[in-house]
Amino acid sequence: RHSVVKAEDTFKTSPFHLDLWFYFTLQNWVLDFGRPIAMIILPLEWFPLNKPSAGDYFHMAYNVITPFLLLKLIERSPKTLPRSMVYVSIITFVMGASIHLVGDSVNHRLIFSGYQHHLSVRENPIIRNLKPETLIDSFELLYYYDEYLGHSMWYIPFFLILFIYFTGCFTPVAEQSRMPMAAVLLMGPSSLYYWYLVTEGQIFILYIFTFFAMMALVMHQKRKGLVLDSNGLFLFYSFIITLLLIAGWVGWLWNDKILRKKYPGVIYIPEPWAFYTLHMSNLHAAKEG
Repeated sequence: RHSVVKAEDTFKTSPFHLDLWFYFTLQNWVLDFGRPIAMIILPLEWFPLNKPSAGDYFHMAYNVITPFLLLKLIERSPKTLPRSMVYVSIITFVMGASIHLVGDSVNHRLIFSGYQHHLSVRENPIIRNLKPETLIDSFELLYYYDEYLGHSMWYIPFFLILFIYFTGCFTPVAEQSRMPMAAVLLMGPSSLYYWYLVTEGQIFILYIFTFFAMMALVMHQKRKGLVLDSNGLFLFYSFIITLLLIAGWVGWLWNDKILRKKYPGVIYIPEPWAFYTLHMSNLHAAKEG
């Protein structure tokens, strides 16, 4: 029975999922990219520092809506995909995003107290003078949960699910390897969000390995006479544009000595919010003055 299903899967096709890709891109921009912006713009009196901010509520909604959309995307795959791997990935995704919610909430609230994201935890003026000094270790632990553990448990299953879905986006019919105009228009916002995700999440290694795996799969399937369908092309081209955006971002900030100090090593990819606290926040303060 399973062999029959797998044989049929190869010849199934799927139309472009405009509704899912649109909702996916929209909620990514609003609930993920928009959450720190909402926290900064909305009056502080509405969300006291000892209570969840507007961005935290955005994050909570993201943690519910995103796994739901990912599951719906997997359901629409024309290929039978490994359900156990998908379920474990979704569970890990929710747990990692929830860990990140707490750490990110505290770290962003520290901005109102003078915390500077372009500096390390121990180099921040409001942190290095804490007494006793063991409190600094606690803030470093919080930073670890936010930037390392939370990001890893959030983004690894996220990209894994996208890749699992991508494995089912192949068709033997060349005419179906085309994107509708709606997909072309949606590709720009989608690619720009992935740029933000990779740079702010500091997950370039994970992203580039996923992209290389996608390239290898495309070449492997091409030998079998299979090509990407419209959904596969949308995802693949979005990743290509994302790579170009990252290259442009790095090239623009290549000679920034302060950001170079925070992001040492071979892979130099500054975070957008570190750039904001270093350059843009000072500009806004000068204008207000």
